[in-house]
Amino acid sequence: MTRDLLTATALALVLGATSTAAQTYMRGNDANPETLDQHKTSTVAEANILRDLYEGLVVYDRNAEVIPGVAESWEVSEDGTTYTFTLRETARWSNGDPVTADDFVFSFRRIMMPETGAKYANILYPIANAEAINKGEMDPEEMGVRAIDEKTLEITLSQPTPYFLELLTHQTGLPVHPASVEEHGAEFVRPGNMVSNGAFTLEENILNDRIVLAKNENFHDAENVSLARVNYLPFEDLSTCVRAWEAGEVHSCSDLPAEDIERLQAEHGEAVRVAPYLGTYYYALNHNDEVLGDPRVRQALSMVIDREFLASEIFEGTMVPAQSFVPPGIGNYGGSPDVDYFDASMLDREDQAIALMEEAGYGPDNPVTLELAYNTSENNKNVATAIADMWSILGVDLEYTVRDASAHYSHLRDKGDFDVARAGWIGDYSDPQNFLFMVESDNDGFNYANYDNAEYDALMDEAAAAADLEARAEILQQAEAMFMEDLPFIPLLYYSSRSLVSSDLQGWEDNIQNVHPSRFLSLAGS
Repeated sequence: MTRDLLTATALALVLGATSTAAQTYMRGNDANPETLDQHKTSTVAEANILRDLYEGLVVYDRNAEVIPGVAESWEVSEDGTTYTFTLRETARWSNGDPVTADDFVFSFRRIMMPETGAKYANILYPIANAEAINKGEMDPEEMGVRAIDEKTLEITLSQPTPYFLELLTHQTGLPVHPASVEEHGAEFVRPGNMVSNGAFTLEENILNDRIVLAKNENFHDAENVSLARVNYLPFEDLSTCVRAWEAGEVHSCSDLPAEDIERLQAEHGEAVRVAPYLGTYYYALNHNDEVLGDPRVRQALSMVIDREFLASEIFEGTMVPAQSFVPPGIGNYGGSPDVDYFDASMLDREDQAIALMEEAGYGPDNPVTLELAYNTSENNKNVATAIADMWSILGVDLEYTVRDASAHYSHLRDKGDFDVARAGWIGDYSDPQNFLFMVESDNDGFNYANYDNAEYDALMDEAAAAADLEARAEILQQAEAMFMEDLPFIPLLYYSSRSLVSSDLQGWEDNIQNVHPSRFLSLAGS
């Protein structure tokens, strides 16, 4: 999963308008959202906002533990394939309408309709017939979701899925208000049109400036929501958010420039929050490219990257060198398979890589130029510069294409042309499938590398059908071993979340998902 520079004037206007509102949380966010349609979303910046606007059947609490949301309780059949959710009688939309089981039926069907164009629809493929519907092979009415009555929803899965409840915490599981979608179409996401069921409602959405949320008085737990407003401020430039935070103009920053970590820790102590984060920073390699289509080139490019240098020198020790794509500590997994060359010295790895490039017909005497695309940030620029130097011994020259985050990821998802592209993936749930599914051949939304391997797809299908968790983990390890051999993506680093949090902001708990719903936060004195 996946900030814009506020002008001083715009920020001053926001602050001036809210300076007397002690309950207004000024929240630095990663980037401008590409969309606020939960069925078309894919980035962390969007997830932060949508988590405040809407509530799914279940939600993450401040510790990233799954707790009841709209569903106050649920039962699971003995075979693990049928979930029956009982919805809260007090669940309401922001316009006062009751939240019903039919609303969820409408929403689950909508995300699977091919015409919706949901890049992330496959996250809900465990629901019976969902994949066939999404591919236009079945009618939406045949999806395994039905309203037993107004407050009882039944979801049937195609096979047991041990992480299904965690799937439902993702923004793709959030409901839409059917009447608003039917009346406004794609414009239902606009202020004045949007009807939401979360702790907040959408008041303003001003591109490159701010998104203003107001407390939803119809929210079933409104009495325990302290904040009157949340102003999401996009900061593509991380240093700008740091300066705003140090000036007391924002209460939190969602990411920090690595080169400032040491200074910030020395000056602000516990306000700097660095914690393990379930995610991987990687480079995607376009398998349709003439040069990168050669597996010897892909392996050589990976071998010569000094990940220890990236972690220690560029990210000041706040990231961890990655030797696999699936991050350590993930649930339902015995650990990633070993890759031999990570046990060798950098000098030996460089020699092996040079030999591989020569076999492929490339080297300093026959150089190749590759385009590296990345989204704007100091950290991404510094990584790109370092890797360009590392790859130079292979006769590889880099040219850069730099876009803001929304344009960058839109280009990748829409199959725009590139050679190498920087990306990052944050786990939506703690299971290796959430990382390895990205390069299945039919995953149009996230298979940036255009990887197409029938054997890999078959392993992923086999794992999906496995009911025994240990057997399933072994199959997924085989798939990851194949991934690391074929290298659709070069894993570089495992993420740590890096935030600045004001002492005035109460209730922030570091967690592996780095989720911090505003409903659980408050401001000192408010």
